[in-house]
Amino acid sequence: MTRTLSLLTPSGRLTLGNLLGALRPMRERQEDGFYGVSDLHAMTTEHDPALLRERTVEMATLLLAAGLTEATLFRQSRVPAHAQLAYLLECTATTGELNRMVQFKEKGRAVGSTRVSLFTYPALMAADILLYRPEQVPVGDDQRQHVELTRDLALRFNRRYGQVFTVPEVATPPVGARVMDLLEPSRKMSKSADPSSGGSVFLLDPPDVVRRKVARAVTDSDAGMDAVRRDRDAKPGVTNLLDVLEACGGSAEGITTYGALKKAVTDAVVAVLEPLQVRHAELAADPAYVAERYAAGEARCREVTAPVLAAAEAAIGL
Repeated sequence: MTRTLSLLTPSGRLTLGNLLGALRPMRERQEDGFYGVSDLHAMTTEHDPALLRERTVEMATLLLAAGLTEATLFRQSRVPAHAQLAYLLECTATTGELNRMVQFKEKGRAVGSTRVSLFTYPALMAADILLYRPEQVPVGDDQRQHVELTRDLALRFNRRYGQVFTVPEVATPPVGARVMDLLEPSRKMSKSADPSSGGSVFLLDPPDVVRRKVARAVTDSDAGMDAVRRDRDAKPGVTNLLDVLEACGGSAEGITTYGALKKAVTDAVVAVLEPLQVRHAELAADPAYVAERYAAGEARCREVTAPVLAAAEAAIGL
């Protein structure tokens, strides 16, 4: 049995891209799957405490609503071993390594002050992984550097202090739906995007909002009979709409105009989101049930991670 681990950060609201590219594949891999809400990661940049709590609850509820009913669900902050092992790994990493992390450079660029937690974030991510001893970590290109650092830290720790960690292999995940921003199709749809921008479709957007956002989606000035076609270089906006349509179970067969394409995309997206939103409303009305499910998952996480943390502490001299 292959253990699966994935954490989503409540730095914003989950989008259609998260559903099609992450939650759907996670739903297919629930046996021995550990799926968490990484609320600690959301604190590496400026945040509002009340908003963080609100988004964490919303995300936790949406994971259940999306069908992750058999996996182990947890909030990262409720499993103390994550933060505890992170410090041991900070004592293993070097400033040179952390300073080379691309995400630190990008998020810290052009700002007057950067939180230390953003600098040390890769050590916490490494702890997230190593605590569960997965043999493989499926990861996209944007996080590959962090997983490679995780391997380096595990190898160094094992060499210096004894064999404690399973050194995971970096695995290329199955190709999932890659949903781009509706207004800027050169970048992925982002959960931290400004809700007023219209580029991201959020999972709890009502149908009229989805309709407005898709109606404003970027296409191009081509009005020929073959205008509705895939061409990622010449027609990135149209290609994105076609990808969304297909990922949501629709078909572009017979569609020759952008207006018809946008209507088909809207109908397909609304059809996918409707049952999710209905289930979310049911779960949101029963917060005790959601809390109970996560409490059970967090108890299991503490059982799984305790021996790993204890071995690391003993090896390093605590």
